[in-house]
Amino acid sequence: MNKKFLIAMLNVLTLCIVIAAVSIFFVSNANWIGLVLIALAGLCLASLIPFKVKLKTVLPDIFFGLIDNGILAILAIFGGHFGGVAGAIIGGVVGNAITDGIAGIFEGHMAEKLRERFIPEERTMLKSAVGKMAGCLLGAGVVLAVNSIVEF
Repeated sequence: MNKKFLIAMLNVLTLCIVIAAVSIFFVSNANWIGLVLIALAGLCLASLIPFKVKLKTVLPDIFFGLIDNGILAILAIFGGHFGGVAGAIIGGVVGNAITDGIAGIFEGHMAEKLRERFIPEERTMLKSAVGKMAGCLLGAGVVLAVNSIVEF
């Protein structure tokens, strides 16, 4: 394995452990979990700084994750509200299938726009993984933050 692969894996696995630990700690505090997820998205993006990755180059992945988990979170909330745990799981699974397709459209469109503007958006393991993680956390975080205010 090359050094680049190992460093990227270490970064992503470290983020996974931190995200899981922080999420478990805040899981019972519905009022804060949305903001915590948004902060974790910021942490993911900040982890790219040592690698000199520009935010513009991961925008397609961020948009994918934002749309993907944003809509998924909405469907999981509705599913949970109307069908309990099983409803939340079905809402999440069906939401994930639907939103992967929708988010893929926006991700591809954003990538095409960046290429038209001669902004390199080369897909690398690190950019794609961390960008999608950040976008997913951001999408779910915004939905959960709004949900804690609206209290559906």
